[in-house]
Amino acid sequence: MLVDGEWEQQFEPDTNDDGSFERQESIFRDRIGDQFPVDQDRYHLYISRACPWAHGAVLARNLLGLDGISVDIVDPYREEKGWQFTPEKAGCTEDSVNGFDYLYEAYQLADEDFTGRVTVPLLWDKEQNTAVNNESIEIMRMFAEAFETDHDLYPEQHREKIDTVVDDLYDTVNNAVYEAGFATTQEAYDTAVEKLFAALERYNDRLSDQRFLVGQQTTLADLRLFATLLRFDPVYHTHFKCNKKQIRDYEHLQGFLQDVSQLPGVAETVNLAHIKEHYYRTHPSINPHRIVPPGPRMSLDADHGREQLPGQLR
Repeated sequence: MLVDGEWEQQFEPDTNDDGSFERQESIFRDRIGDQFPVDQDRYHLYISRACPWAHGAVLARNLLGLDGISVDIVDPYREEKGWQFTPEKAGCTEDSVNGFDYLYEAYQLADEDFTGRVTVPLLWDKEQNTAVNNESIEIMRMFAEAFETDHDLYPEQHREKIDTVVDDLYDTVNNAVYEAGFATTQEAYDTAVEKLFAALERYNDRLSDQRFLVGQQTTLADLRLFATLLRFDPVYHTHFKCNKKQIRDYEHLQGFLQDVSQLPGVAETVNLAHIKEHYYRTHPSINPHRIVPPGPRMSLDADHGREQLPGQLR
């Protein structure tokens, strides 16, 4: 993390006195349309293919057809200086905007006194050469609201419902896996796991007779759920000890995962090798020998039958 603009090596996540994980707030919270003009060609996304929060942002970009927003991809293995640009590694890129070696250098450029974790996604304005926002759901909403596209991931008539689902997903699923994985007491772990699997059962039931979480089309809520489900069996089940069930044990969640995976523009955002390398090699307190397991086999392109449910893709 950066402290007053200076890099400090800190591997371990933050936990409270009771052993529960507490995620730090994002710092950059500006919006496209305020002091940042609505012109997709001036914006850039720094992402990791491993990170579910960054995955949601690039999914929104792809499904909305915002090809003018350029993208750079950091190394999934986060070493002592944080996210690094290693263009020689498969699936990674250079920093095409600033030529930096590490992402923290972009944070320093945007705020020379920045204190906080250096996270992805980071939305960057290439014209002003500064950070716009590093809060994933706000970036996703901005993409859906600010730009005119052929698709609508955040339809106005359903926004209140979408926001309610997104907030619930964050608390009970997206962040709950981290609360389980980074818990340092049995009580904190038990609380997180109970909350997580109750939510998975609830969302599995919800998707039994509807194709998407809200309305009759894909929305931001679906993308938020998808990013966690994709990582669940290969990572969260084992690495974060969320092993009561796998997603493949939930008929409708598994079908939903396959359904969204097959949307145009989604498959190219999925890199399971990056996902597994990041989690298993970057958390020494959980996996001190940084051994990466080979499985499980993911059948994302299999038939799912969900096209028979009401609703249309995108």
